[in-house]
Amino acid sequence: MELRAGIMVDISDDAKDSGYRRVEVLTGPGRRRKWSDDDKARIVAETLRPGTVVADVARRWQVSSQQVFTWRREMRRAAVAPLGFVPIVAETPASAPDTTSPSPSPSPSPSPSPPSIEVEVAGAVLRVTAGTDADLLTTVLRAIRVSAA
Repeated sequence: MELRAGIMVDISDDAKDSGYRRVEVLTGPGRRRKWSDDDKARIVAETLRPGTVVADVARRWQVSSQQVFTWRREMRRAAVAPLGFVPIVAETPASAPDTTSPSPSPSPSPSPSPPSIEVEVAGAVLRVTAGTDADLLTTVLRAIRVSAA
């Protein structure tokens, strides 16, 4: 061993050793980093562009491609997370005919329509009438939610 300019150099004249040494150079950050949600979203969004290679994006951001795939999976799961509380918005009914002024010929009253619920999910409007099968409704809502992801 010899010391040159403050660096320890191992020199061996062994016949079995041809003088070549294996050297590993570690580059990049050597510590664990804390990525913000905005940075993660930016990186994942970059990987979703057509023709983009995840490994290239990961290399550019100095993160492993496995980590990027994990973030993508987490964001996909968050996008299809079960709905929690959904507010109900009641619309005012259409104006009722004025009963104070007598009409010359009474028109037959339309038969009342069964009560219904309108659900807006991912840009689709689903009208649910009374008596709708709950399993069918659940299947349709899940399909709309998954197609929006």
